[in-house]
This record gives sequence, structure tokens and C-alpha cells, in this order.
Amino acid sequence: MTNETFKVEHRYLDLPDSFYSRVKPTPLSQPKMVYFNHKLAAQLGFHVQDEQDWAQIGAGAELLEGMDPVAMKYTGHQFGMYNPELGDGRGLLLWETVAPDGTRWDWHLKGAGTTPYSRFGDGRAVLRSTIREYLCSEAMHGLGIPTTRALFMISAKDPVRRESIETAAALMRVAKSHIRFGHFEFAAYHEGPEAVKTLLEQVISLHFPHLIELPEPQRHARWFTEVVERTARLIADWQAVGFCHGVMNSDNMSIIGDTFDYGPYAFLDDFDAGFVCNHSDHEGRYAYNRQPQIGFTNCHYLANALLPIMEEDTVRECLGSYETAYNQRFKHNMQAKLGLEETDDADMALIMDTFSMLHEHRVDYTRFFRGISNLHRHGNAPVRDLFADRSVADEWLERYEARLQKETRAHDEREYAMRQVNPKYILRNYLAQQVIMEAQNGNYAPMKELLKVLETPFDEQPQFEHYAALPPDWGKHLNISCSS
Repeated sequence: MTNETFKVEHRYLDLPDSFYSRVKPTPLSQPKMVYFNHKLAAQLGFHVQDEQDWAQIGAGAELLEGMDPVAMKYTGHQFGMYNPELGDGRGLLLWETVAPDGTRWDWHLKGAGTTPYSRFGDGRAVLRSTIREYLCSEAMHGLGIPTTRALFMISAKDPVRRESIETAAALMRVAKSHIRFGHFEFAAYHEGPEAVKTLLEQVISLHFPHLIELPEPQRHARWFTEVVERTARLIADWQAVGFCHGVMNSDNMSIIGDTFDYGPYAFLDDFDAGFVCNHSDHEGRYAYNRQPQIGFTNCHYLANALLPIMEEDTVRECLGSYETAYNQRFKHNMQAKLGLEETDDADMALIMDTFSMLHEHRVDYTRFFRGISNLHRHGNAPVRDLFADRSVADEWLERYEARLQKETRAHDEREYAMRQVNPKYILRNYLAQQVIMEAQNGNYAPMKELLKVLETPFDEQPQFEHYAALPPDWGKHLNISCSS
């Protein structure tokens, strides 16, 4: 590793020791580097000459000087039920680094072996789920949505039993913070008010430094309001690209508003407002159209955890900012996707009618919005062809064209702006499944190519046109389990 201006810290260890357990990784055997994210490494402040040098670190067989692995302790609400037994069951926080631009990054090794919080798990990750997390975290970054990132992943010879015997793997996940809503629930319900305050002040110090100088009551209120608003905006951003997070438990909610923990997830193909991507979610709790409400519910769980140190009226007032932040971001996102810049009182009706139409006729979400981003250049056919009943498309297009008459931007300018928010390429589940199948046979080239496409999802990339194709019938509405 060539260190530029790379600084090592481990501020998580400043918290009371009840927030973690020191654990050594359990090494994997014969590790091989699958993919190393050199662009991200440069952003973190270092360069790598030989990727394979990092395989032993990914396997948990070696640690760099300054790494002090800990399993974080937190709790949380899972599918609406409080679970006090949670914590890092197969991942370890190794250290924190500060990049040349001052950005702080946690390094978290997933698949590092058992911890005191593994419960009945084996502490391992398998190739299938590790590839899915790598792909999606980088896809979301390409889409401009706040997310954890993937620095590198390795595979190993160790067999891991799931529904069948699978190949072991490990992921080095980096994030600006790994603190979750569930950390605050643990502090409130098991450690007491001082622990809540200690955790809160540390989070403000590291991630909300603009609030440090405010008097305490105002500081805490402003902080909670920002957390609530970031969460609301994140979910509005998910919905704008048709993303479904299959396990929106409070222990999977980032305190800084990043997309966190890619277990079961999906990007919509044919639009279904009630789509559920996790086959363990029998009641559809985390369906696409329920995500805004679940985000608010999780903020409510966090609010309850803050009551030992904040006034109830203040907490309630902060929670009230969720709906406003979500509605504003959702409307802004959808106006941008439709290319609507001028104010029109009827826009919200157009937006909701568009969603109803897409739902009723099961129209491909991504192809529809990309299609209307090119109406002036390519005509109506790419949009009309998405509908079994062309008359439905014609009626909508007529209404849309009438609305566009109120816009002042030139067609080319408007459609260029629309193509910056309506991706051509998304991580469809069938694409992920195809590269996983190849990887399980030892061929990682398709995964690397897909990652290259997902880096710039708004660009045309004519050489990769096939990645924008409609999914085959077998690839639609794939359900993914929590097994990883």
C-alpha cells in the first residue's frame, strides 16, 4: 500500500466498552482477490500495487498495524419486534481512516467468523450474497444515492453450509459511519441515559460537526431533525430509482442516512407498487410502497431511544419534519424525472396518475422513464412499445405533451437533464443472478464488466446496450432470501 496522506484512528473505541467486544477474525483458507476497487482506494488516500497482498487481510489472516478488530453491539426492531440480542454476528470493525479530503471511513470486514453476537450463525458470508452486496453498493453510488461502499472482496476454499454447501467469501465494506439506529436503542434500553448522551455527542462530533457549538438542547434537537430528514430523503431517492430494501429493520438504518446492509433487495422491473423483494417478508412489511411509512416507524423507534435525554415535545416536533422532507424530496425527484421545471399545481396529480398507470399496466419502470427522456430524439415508439394497450400510452403521452407546453427549456436541454436522473442501466436481479452463476464457476469477468456499466448508469454506453434490455420472464420479480 502506498500511503498518500492516510490517517488511522479508531474513535469507536472511545465509546464505553459495552458497545463492542474485541474479536480476532477467524482466518479463511486459500483466499483469492475477486475484485479491488482502486478508484475508491484512491479516494480513501492510498494506492495498491499488488491486489493479492490484500487477500490475507480480507481472509482475516493478517491485520495492518493499527487495526484493532471489534464486533459492535446494538439492538433493534426486526419486523416490528424488539430484539435485544443483536450485534455484529459475522463482521468486524477493523479501524477508521481519515482521507486526504478529511472524510472519515470505517473499515468493516464482513464474513470474518463468529463473534459473541453470532447467536446460532457461523459468522461467515457466502460468495452469492457478497457479490450481491458489492454490486448494489457500487450501483447505488453510481446512481448518486448515499450508500456504504465496497473496497474489495475475496473468495476462499472454505465450504459454508446454507440451503446447500456454498463457497465462502468476505467483503471489506467501508462507510462514513457504521452507527445504526439500533446503537441508540441498545444504549437507551440496556445502558442508561449517560450512554445515550455519550453516543449522541460522539455522533455529532464525528458526523455533524456544524452542530457542535449549539447549546445542548438545541444541538440535540437539530441533530435529530437532520437524522429524520436524511432518512426521509433517502427513501424518496430509493423510490425514484425503483429500489426496494428488503429488510428495513431499525438495526439496518444508518444514523447518517446512508443505504445500509444489502441483504434481500431489488430494483423494480414491471412496476408493482406492492412489490416485496424478500421472500421471508410474508406480510409485505417492506414492500416498495410501504418504505416511506417504515422509514418513519424506524425514526419513531429512534425517538423513543432519545427520550431519556430529550423532552418528549421536542422529540415529537423533530419527528414532524419527516413527512415534509419526504414529500418535498419525492415531488422534486419525480418532477425532475418528468422534466418539469416550471411550477404547476396539477403536477402532483400527474405524478400520481403516472404511478397508477405504470402499476395497472405493469410497465417497466426504468425503461419508461428513460424512454420519455428521449421523446424528442427517438419518438414515442420506445414508450408505446412498453404497453400491451397502446391507447393507454397514447392518452398519457398526449397529456404529458400538453404539460410540456408550459416548460420554457428547449427540448434538448430538458431531455439532457432528464437523462441525468433517469438511468439507462440498473442492477436488475437477473443481471446479478447471471454474474453470480458465472462467479460460482470461477469466472469473474462478467461481474467486472457489470460493475463497469453500473459506474455510469446514466450514460448511453452503446457497447453495453444488452445490459439495458428488458428482463427475461425467468428474471422478473425474483425473490431473495435473508440467507447469506
